[in-house]
Amino acid sequence: MSDRESNNGSAERRLGVFKTYKLYVGGKFPRSESGRVYEVTDSKGQWLANAPQSSRKDARDAVVAARKAFGGWSGATAYNRGQVLYRVAEMLEGRKDQFVREVAASEGLSKSKAAAAVDAAIDRWVWYAGWTDKIGQISGGANPVAGPFFNLSTPEPTGVVAVLAPRKSSLLGLVSVIAPVIATGNTAVVVASADAPLPALSLGEVLATSDVPGGVVNILSGVTAELAAPLAAHQDVNAIDLTGADSALAKELEIAAADNLKRVLRPGQVDADGASDSTDWSASPGTHRLTAFLETKTVWHPTGALGAAGSSY
Repeated sequence: MSDRESNNGSAERRLGVFKTYKLYVGGKFPRSESGRVYEVTDSKGQWLANAPQSSRKDARDAVVAARKAFGGWSGATAYNRGQVLYRVAEMLEGRKDQFVREVAASEGLSKSKAAAAVDAAIDRWVWYAGWTDKIGQISGGANPVAGPFFNLSTPEPTGVVAVLAPRKSSLLGLVSVIAPVIATGNTAVVVASADAPLPALSLGEVLATSDVPGGVVNILSGVTAELAAPLAAHQDVNAIDLTGADSALAKELEIAAADNLKRVLRPGQVDADGASDSTDWSASPGTHRLTAFLETKTVWHPTGALGAAGSSY
C-alpha cells in the first residue's frame, strides 16, 4: 500500500473532536458542581452538544466571583471600560464563523440570517462601548438649587446584577442584556437560555481571551427557574433582569427580590407561549438598559460667601 493510500485510509477512519462546553465563572471554565449535563438540540430535535446543568452551588459561586470583581471593575475609568468592551467586539469578529454556525443551529436560522444576527451582536458591543464614558452626561450633572450650594448628581453602578438571558435570541439578545450591565461598571451573573445555551457558553471563551477581568461576567447554563430562584433571593445580588423569565416565574422572582430591595428590570411584552422576551433585539436599544442598573449619588457642597457685600457664586 502506498503512503497516499495509507494516509487516505487514516483520514477516513478519523473520529471528529467534539467540543466540550463548560461554565464560565470567575474567569475560569469549571464543569457543573453537580457533574450534571443535559442534551442541547437544534430546531429539528437533532443533538448538538451536552451543556453543563448548573446547580444552586454554581449560582452562589458565580455571585462570589462577581462580588470579588466588582471593586476593580467599577473603579476603572469609563474610558477604560469602553476599550475593554471594544476588545470583546474585536474578538467576536475574529470568531464570527463559529458563532454563525452556533446561532444558525440554535435558532433554526439560515446561514445568511445567522450571519446578520452575529454582525448585529458585534455592532451592539461597539455601540455600548461608545456609551461607557457618555452615560454620565445624560444621567447626572449639576442641579439648580436656591442657596449658596453646589448640588451635583452622579451615576454609580448598582453592584452585582443577575441576568436571565432571552430564551430565543441566543447571541444578539444575550449581548443586548449583558453589555449595558458591565458598560456601566456592574458585574453580571448570567443564566443562559436553557434551549439555546451554546452561543452564550462560547461567549465566555471570547470574554476570557479579551481584557475583561475574571468575575466581571459569569455565565451559567441549565434550568432557568432552578438557577433564578437562589439568585433572586441572594442577599449579595443587588439587581435582577427578568428578560428570560416567563410571566409566572417573573412574579415569583420579583417577590423574592424584594427581600433585600433589589432593583428589578421587569420583562416586556409576553408572547403567546408565555415567554417574556418578545423584544425586537435588532431595533435600536436606546439607553434605558444603561440607566436601569445605576444609582444616583447627590452631593451638596457650600459655595461660601465672596466679597464684603456677601455675594456668593
